[in-house]
Formats: sequence, structure tokens, C-alpha cells
Amino acid sequence: MEKRLKIKSGDSVKVLSGGSRGKTGSVLSVDRKKDRVVIEGVNIITKHVKPSASNPQGGVVKVEAGIHISNVMVVDSAGNATRVGRRRNDAGKLTRYSKKSNEDLK
Repeated sequence: MEKRLKIKSGDSVKVLSGGSRGKTGSVLSVDRKKDRVVIEGVNIITKHVKPSASNPQGGVVKVEAGIHISNVMVVDSAGNATRVGRRRNDAGKLTRYSKKSNEDLK
């Protein structure tokens, strides 16, 4: 069974610790097995790429690396970093909400 995580792809998050502390960005992907997330424009590394058919030149490429999920926090619509809770809406469906502002997350 997959782990249930509070952060999903497309969420806006803020980095709490590490070299990219304080930066915000959108989650590109979530790795549930390693508990890591890749965030757009955060934790940029340089990667050496061998020439291939799709990239005949090769060279050095800058790409986003993963950050442990415990080092990021969801940002609500007001721009505040907040914890995430789950509750049922009027239709009986589970939705995620911001514990700081008590608003539903997208």
C-alpha cells in the first residue's frame, strides 16, 4: 500500500531547511518510496549528460534535485506556510484544508 502524504504534485510549497531555505515553488513530482519531492526552481544541481541521439551535443545541464518531504510545507492561498488536514465536505468527499486559515486547498 502506498504511503498517504500531505503534499501532492502541483501544490505550492515553501522550503523550511537546507540550502534552498525560504524559497517557494510548485511541486513537480513526488517520490513516495523515498519520501522526496522535486520542486520547480529549487535545489538546482549541475548534471553532466553524455551525448545521445536526442541530445547529440551532451554537456552540462542544470536540473532540479529532490528534497526530503519533511523539509517542505504547503503554502495556502494567503501565502502562509501551513499544516494540512483532511475533512469531509458537504457531499461527503474527503478534502484537504489549511489548518492555519481553515480554508480548503485546491
